[in-house]
Amino acid sequence: MSPKELLYIEDALGHEQFLMNQCQQAMVNLTDPELRSCVQQLRTTHQQLFNQFYQLV
Repeated sequence: MSPKELLYIEDALGHEQFLMNQCQQAMVNLTDPELRSCVQQLRTTHQQLFNQFYQLV
């Protein structure tokens, strides 16, 4: 893998980490159970994407 490709993956990992943190923060502030569940699903999706990117390196 080229250094440029590694930088792209590193960037993607950072974005996924940021989105997971945003979802976690939203879950703390949400009171509607349906919205919390939706955000939890989004967080799980971003965690899976993070793991897939991480496996590339």
